[in-house]
Amino acid sequence: MESSYCTPLLDCFRRGEVAPDIRMMAAQGVLAPRAQEQLGLLVLLSNDADPAIRAATEATIARIPRLDLARFLGRPDVAHEIRDFFAGRGVEPVLSDAPLTDEPLLDADESPPHDPDPDPGDGSGDAADGEAGEAGEARKLATIQRLALMTVSEKIKAAMRGSREERTILIRDPNKLVSLAVLSSPKVNEREVESYAKMANVSEDVLRVIGTTRAWTKSYSIVRSLAFNPKAPIAVSMTLVSRLVEKDVRMISMDRNIAEPVKILARKALQAGRSRRG
Repeated sequence: MESSYCTPLLDCFRRGEVAPDIRMMAAQGVLAPRAQEQLGLLVLLSNDADPAIRAATEATIARIPRLDLARFLGRPDVAHEIRDFFAGRGVEPVLSDAPLTDEPLLDADESPPHDPDPDPGDGSGDAADGEAGEAGEARKLATIQRLALMTVSEKIKAAMRGSREERTILIRDPNKLVSLAVLSSPKVNEREVESYAKMANVSEDVLRVIGTTRAWTKSYSIVRSLAFNPKAPIAVSMTLVSRLVEKDVRMISMDRNIAEPVKILARKALQAGRSRRG
């Protein structure tokens, strides 16, 4: 199955881990911020066990402009499951010279208001930045309080469409759907993922998804952050040891916070390296 058709949130739907109210929101087309994911959810929910959700899915599909849908299906990166589903309904792909876009085909954005992503900068500045720092802390507290009052569905929309500050808070949400929605956001970038990989107060599911997503583990900084995170699932950490440079492997082997099986593997890797050089 193509990677473009796999996101952490979409995988939760596939595994049947999503409550009816969230499934209904997806069936109405208001959840996914990308066209591929929006259509992927509709394909899944067209066979939902709940007849009301199936009916809502069909109504949403009927509202999608047919020409826009056909042109999207003509894109080379569309998952074959999606293309085959709509071909069975008589919608064939249409090639188009129009620029590629990931915007939803049915725009029903009802996400809560939020500030645009602020640029965190590089931390440089003079003493005058102190006032700005205090204002930032006040804003962060207000954001935490606002998010705490949201329903799960509202948090999911904020996680996928909100600001960087909202994502940093919601990645630690105890509800797995909310935290994984952050990783499904088209706004999340490599620098953010690296910061999540270092966190000891996120769920193992978050760290597992990061550690098994090839696009992110191409980054050595992310690999290293995960490997040194005591909260990371042992199986994930062990697969990453072979990716580390010798200096980091040595540090892993001596780190008291790292699980023993991971340290043992690191020591074996060091011994093997010495044997090859010997």
